Amino acid sequence: MKRICPECGEEYTGRSDKKYCSAPCRSAHHNREKAEEQGFQRSINNILRHNRNVLAQLNPDGKANVRRERMIDRGFKFRYFTNEYTTRNGKLYHFCYDYGYRVEEGDWVFLIKRQEYVE
Repeated sequence: MKRICPECGEEYTGRSDKKYCSAPCRSAHHNREKAEEQGFQRSINNILRHNRNVLAQLNPDGKANVRRERMIDRGFKFRYFTNEYTTRNGKLYHFCYDYGYRVEEGDWVFLIKRQEYVE
């Protein structure tokens, strides 16, 4: 029985449950479908990765105080982070993977690198 490949439009023969003429056509079709579904997720992951890199650049020693404007100038987006941690003192840290920050009074942001006790 001859059928038409939904990816390339070529005519092919084969098993009755075969949907594509070849493995590359099958992969191309599924990759295109997944790309449309995962585009939003990919863009968020890119922002999170960028935020983490900014924190790592500004905090080479594990702890640092920087001005908020300096982070914004490097493209840091404060709305995007991977998790939050509240200390016993009630201080809230936002983390981008293993680097965190706490917004201080005024224009300052305190940066830290994740410690083992932070879960």
